[in-house]
Amino acid sequence: MKKVLMYVATALLLTSCASIISGSKAKVTLKSNYVTSPVNLRYDDKVETDVFLPYTIKVKRGFKPTEVYASAEGYEDAKVTIDKKFNTTSVWNILAGGIPGFAIDAATGAMMKPKEKEYEIPFIGIKEYTEVPKTRKQEPERVSREHAGATSMEKTIVRWYFDSDPQGARIFWRVISSVPEEVKNTNELWLGSTPFEETRSFNIVGLTEENAQDVQIEIKIKRKGYMDQTKRFNVRQALDQQEISSFFELVKDAE
Repeated sequence: MKKVLMYVATALLLTSCASIISGSKAKVTLKSNYVTSPVNLRYDDKVETDVFLPYTIKVKRGFKPTEVYASAEGYEDAKVTIDKKFNTTSVWNILAGGIPGFAIDAATGAMMKPKEKEYEIPFIGIKEYTEVPKTRKQEPERVSREHAGATSMEKTIVRWYFDSDPQGARIFWRVISSVPEEVKNTNELWLGSTPFEETRSFNIVGLTEENAQDVQIEIKIKRKGYMDQTKRFNVRQALDQQEISSFFELVKDAE
């Protein structure tokens, strides 16, 4: 009788290969194009509050897509749909345990996984319009590249500080502008490695008080063996705070 039970247990172990290897949930990283404030998430009957993007969650496997609802102060509520695809790990289940093992994967949802590892949350900012005081000194609406430093906004000094866990990640930055006729987009530039702290100006040619709200700084963190992470910071907000800073909690690359 003991031998029979042992054989049954061994068979069940072999026929649930993908379920054991993959589990019933899969990791997905959520990110945003420029939101740096705390974000509230709701997905798979689970709620997480005050998290900072990029952020990794665990979603249920299965045939149904997972709907992720996100909200953040100053932005319209957003939604991301995480579709699923066939998990190739289930092929090993067929080889190891045949059709019974594949059936177990189908029942537990282990035969499916998210189509992508990262998803962008399409946040849209809620713009607040205020009347510009007539007494305020107006800066030039357009600044050419031949007149770099012509506005005080271009030369404003701010504190740059970035760190990560683990440390030693490479930092890259670039300018992303929604008004390219005034402020040009740039390619990625190497900034340094974490931990990084420096006091310097953005030196963004063409930046004015009027268009700073439409310009962002993108920071990308790279470290071998970990997934790349990207965050964006609004230049207007960074100048007001006289600081651009963030902490990156790196996630190991499964591959």
